[in-house]
Order: sequence, then C-alpha cells, then structure tokens
Amino acid sequence: MARRSLPVALALTAATLVMSPTAAQASPPGTKDVTAVLFEWKYASVAKECTTALGPAGYGYVQVSPPAEHIQGAQWWTSYQPVSYKIAGRLGDRTAFKNMVDTCHAAGVKVVVDTVVNHMAAGSGTGTGGTSYTKYAYPGLYSSYDFDDCTAQVTNYADRWNVQHCELVGLADLDTGEEYVRKSIAGYMNDLLTLGVDGFRVDAAKHIPAGDLAAIKSRLTNPGVYWKQEVIYGAGEAVQPTEYTGNGDVQEFRYAYDLKRVFTNEKLAYLNNFGEGWGYLGGAGAGVFVDNHDTERNGSTLNYKNGADYTLANVFMLAHPYGAPDVNSGYEWSDADAGPPNGGSVTACWQDGWKCQHAWPEIMRMVAFRNATRGQAVTDWWDNGNDAIAFGRGAKGYVVINHETGSLTRTFQTSLPAGTYCNVQNNTTVTVNSAGQFTATLGSNTALAVYAGKPSC
Repeated sequence: MARRSLPVALALTAATLVMSPTAAQASPPGTKDVTAVLFEWKYASVAKECTTALGPAGYGYVQVSPPAEHIQGAQWWTSYQPVSYKIAGRLGDRTAFKNMVDTCHAAGVKVVVDTVVNHMAAGSGTGTGGTSYTKYAYPGLYSSYDFDDCTAQVTNYADRWNVQHCELVGLADLDTGEEYVRKSIAGYMNDLLTLGVDGFRVDAAKHIPAGDLAAIKSRLTNPGVYWKQEVIYGAGEAVQPTEYTGNGDVQEFRYAYDLKRVFTNEKLAYLNNFGEGWGYLGGAGAGVFVDNHDTERNGSTLNYKNGADYTLANVFMLAHPYGAPDVNSGYEWSDADAGPPNGGSVTACWQDGWKCQHAWPEIMRMVAFRNATRGQAVTDWWDNGNDAIAFGRGAKGYVVINHETGSLTRTFQTSLPAGTYCNVQNNTTVTVNSAGQFTATLGSNTALAVYAGKPSC
C-alpha cells in the first residue's frame, strides 16, 4: 500500500514481509537471497518462468501478486482490495496457484506471496470469485464489528493512532487488535502455507501496529516463516521501520530513493560506504530494491524508463552485500493505473509490453554473482572520485561500473586468485595475474563482473 494522499492506484503500494519475534531472520533463508518480483503475472505464467528462467539463473525466490479474491476492474490496484480470502483473483484460481508453487519448488525457487491484511475493499459489488460485498460487510469473513472505529482517511503521519487506526485511501481498516481478526488473518496465511508457500510480504505493514503483526505471526503453523514488511521511512513520522525489525525483514525504502539520486544527480563514488553507513536499517534484516510496483509509478525511484541508470543500479544492488534484493519485473505503462497486458498472461518476455527485468542479461547474470560471493564483505574499493567505481567481494568476485560519459581503461587490484574469468556482463574473458590484477576497458554506462567458479564464458 502506498502512503500520503496519493491516488488509490498509488496508495495501494506499500508492502512488507514480517518475521516472528522469536525467529526474526536476516534475509530469506538459504544460500540464494534474490527475489524476482513478477508483478501481476498470472500464476500459470509464473510457473513456466520458474522452470525456464528463475531456477536456472539462481533466483532463490519469486514473489507473486496477491491471490485473494478482490474487486473487479482492469486496474492493477484492484488486486490490493480484497473481498474474501479465497484464492480467486484474476491471476488464477486455487489449482493454478498450487501448481505454480509446486512447479517453482521443483525448479529450486521458493514462493513469497504479497499479502493484503491491513484492510478490505471499499465500495460494494461482486468480487472476482463471485462474492457479494459492501464496505464493512464481507459475508462469512468480516462484519462491521471487525473494523477500526476511525472511518476517516489517514491524514497525519505524525499521529500514530491516525496512521494505524484510520483508513488508508478510504479502504475498510481491519481492527488487528481483535482476536477474531487476528485468527482470520492467520487462517488465511496458514491456508497458503498448506499450499507450500515459503514467505509473506505484508502490504501496508506500517498501518498495522508491530505488536499486532507479531501476534498474527505467532498463530501461524510455521511462525518462523520468512516475513517481509512494507514500512516506508519518513523523517519525523510517528511510526518508524525500526519498530518492525523484531518481526522480520523490513523493506528499506531509503535505499531505493538514494540510488535514484546518486545515479541521476550525484557521483557513484559516494556509494563507498553505502548501507548502514548511510543510516539505514541493519543489512541483515533489510529488504532492498531499485524500484517496486508503487515507486516505479510515483517517480520516487528509478524505473525501466531510466535506461542505463536503471540497469546499472540493479547491477550495483546485486553486487553489493547490503540487504536482501528484490528485482522488480513488470510491464510497460503510460497510465499509472493500467493493469497487466493480457490480464496477466505472459506468452513471452519482451512481447505485449512485458518488460521482464529479471531476465535482462545484465541483471539476471548478477544473480549467480551474488550467490557465488555470499558472505563476503566489500574489499578493494576503487573510484575515480566521480562516476566510475569498482569493488571486490573478498576472493570470490569483483565488479566494475562505469557510469561516465566516456570509456574507462585501467588496471584493477583485486583479491581474486590468478586465472581466467568470464565477465558475465558481456561474455568476454578477463585474465587476473599472480598479483591479483587485471586490465580492462569499459565503455560508457557498462559494467564488468567476474566471480570464482565462472572461469570461462
């Protein structure tokens, strides 16, 4: 869900995954921590992509859009207005969802579900699964007793009560302090767990007290399940991201905001202490991204329209050890409200408006780099004081990013063992000598990345 008085489309943006107080866990479990966020993809298309692209590339997770029954309409944000917890949205039914989970697991990819539990839909009508509803009345699930007393919109982010008890863009705000509501939300998540889901992104977590989310998570059949929370930082605001770190990962929005500023208006050299050094959340519990479905539309971050700035920012994110990265993968848009092409069915990447950023070679090949360099700190930092940088990940890898307007030629000092390596950015060979050095030329707005275990292209 989004924040501030944005249009409904943007307001339905903030999303978060939360971890349990006793099982808070830094980044997704396992050795592969990169998540491909396939925004508004049909579950049948996600299943195919897990097999053909995500698994082979080394993605650890795929995040899918909300599966709950929602209001009708073509806009993407209809997915964020649930009317029941049945798996009956436009992206697929229960059978398609279960098949997707099983297929992705077979490909070595775990599944995170974008989960909308702060609110229910506004208005009235019939949902995508045939459920009739009116605001505050969702048959068989919630009635007027289950919602917060404040029926005005959230207007004051300096007021904790207003943020967490009033209605985000007029949507019916659930009273998550109520035992019945907590049990109902946990029941929804537990149902998803029975289908094999591996984690949750909690949308609009900032609008739910951290203690309420902890209580919900404690009711899960697997209270240690991966949990990532959308809590947008705002200076001086009453609700801060640090409150939620005991539950699990928290999405660090400042990371994405600052990458946009650095790549468009400042110097890449400033990134030499990026992460905690910039006052961010601890990297062990931070979810990071270059853009997400909300920020790419509201202009607060880079997006696919930014060309090389966007591509290189993703290369940097995947090469740098701070946080657990999400790679946003959506579709072209001019109307920020527009829903997915073909109702979410992806026949092929780069057709019908599907951008498939997760499969861009410059981005996708960095997933294996990240997996190979896991656990290694930044070493051998170099910059030219401006827009060219290079750094190593111990003896496991080395990356160079040239964001200058002209080419860059120099000899780089690394901690890599001597040998031949494949530059996975363009499938050329790099030779490291016995002193750990190599010489390379990079064109403007290109990168170089080599890592142990990839000696040839």
